[in-house]
Amino acid sequence: MRRRPLLLALAATLPLVATAQTAPHWPTQAVKIVVPAPAGSSLDIVARLLGDKLKDKWGQPVLVENKPGAGGMLGVDVAAKAAPDGHTLALGFNGPVAFAPFLYKKMPYDPAKDLAPVVMVTSQPNVLAVSAGVPAKTVKEFVEWAKSRAGKVNYSSLGNGSSAHLTMALFMAEAGFQATHIPFNGSPPAAFALAQGEADASFMTAPALLPHVKSGKVRMLATSASQRPDSLRDIPTLAEAGFPQVESLAWNGLFTAAATPPAVIGKINTDVNAVLRDANVRLQLDLQGLNPVGGTPEAFKRTLQDDAKRWGAIIRATGVTLD
Repeated sequence: MRRRPLLLALAATLPLVATAQTAPHWPTQAVKIVVPAPAGSSLDIVARLLGDKLKDKWGQPVLVENKPGAGGMLGVDVAAKAAPDGHTLALGFNGPVAFAPFLYKKMPYDPAKDLAPVVMVTSQPNVLAVSAGVPAKTVKEFVEWAKSRAGKVNYSSLGNGSSAHLTMALFMAEAGFQATHIPFNGSPPAAFALAQGEADASFMTAPALLPHVKSGKVRMLATSASQRPDSLRDIPTLAEAGFPQVESLAWNGLFTAAATPPAVIGKINTDVNAVLRDANVRLQLDLQGLNPVGGTPEAFKRTLQDDAKRWGAIIRATGVTLD
């Protein structure tokens, strides 16, 4: 008879044990978010919005470190080689994670083996924009103008192998014109080159373009979404302009070292999802033309796999390679 109360007491502790395993005491120190892009970029804006909210949830400082270069690989490599405890995260994006294995013969990390997807943060279309000196007001006019220039057109991008670079390569192949690629380390300098007339056109997400659009130095012609996003409802899509194949989304998300315990990844995922549901955070993202996503690590991993499959085929078809 004495065993029954003891068994009941043991049974009552089981949920507590499970909870302790699924909700670890983490973080135990400051958390670093490495941004593989410069200050002022859309990635930087996202990281700082997250960090401001997560520091209160975690009771630890959240430090944002900008480390642009090598098409985003320098920053992502920091997380890939960090201690597998979740205290070092990278806000990665398409280029250094899904595209790079098809573009480079050698990489400092293997995205499939060295990185653990934690959560997708935002996803937004690229925007085809032109310098004010380009006479085109529509996609059709831009294509006609570019063809008439007989290859004397250039375009800026966020870097080699970025979504901006590959979206333009796909657009050029579909529209039948040639242009010279000018890669930069991130969207702010790429957008500035466009505003200064050093570049004729570019594909990138809206945040870096908007100040130059407001000043009249840049025009946005179309988005690469299948449907007009709410934040850019006045801008037509490339599908509407006759190029439905040129669809691309520039996503970003948090990654950590592959051997990080699942319980730690789960906690980060849960807390980031909660931040993305915050009304003020959603408002700030919307003002920048960024769409919050969230979801599970598994859903993020499936997106990576689907993106790699689709764009791997496009990269091979367009013949884009990098060293």
